[in-house]
Amino acid sequence: MAGEEGAGQEKGFKLLGILDVQRTPCAKDAILHGAGGSVAAGMLFFLSTSRVRRTFDVGFAGFMLTTLGSWFYCRMNNAKLRVQQRVIQEGIRNKMIIMTCCCSHNIS
Repeated sequence: MAGEEGAGQEKGFKLLGILDVQRTPCAKDAILHGAGGSVAAGMLFFLSTSRVRRTFDVGFAGFMLTTLGSWFYCRMNNAKLRVQQRVIQEGIRNKMIIMTCCCSHNIS
């Protein structure tokens, strides 16, 4: 019985115990972009300088910058999309009100 109750709820993957990656918008994509950015930055720096310790620092900085950049870009696009959807919904609502008013006068 207890196993059946838990089967209906999906457990999300929590990063550092605070960020639920599956339920937070843009989190999964931002983490994946950050991982790719860290590998690319670290490899390019290592191939150009062959300094191992500094390569880790550059890779970590690449992860942080790419993750935050991807996160903010995605969040801004989502916010812009929500504003556009709200404007469209209000326009449709206003059109329905106008159509209702016009049609009720034509029928009488």
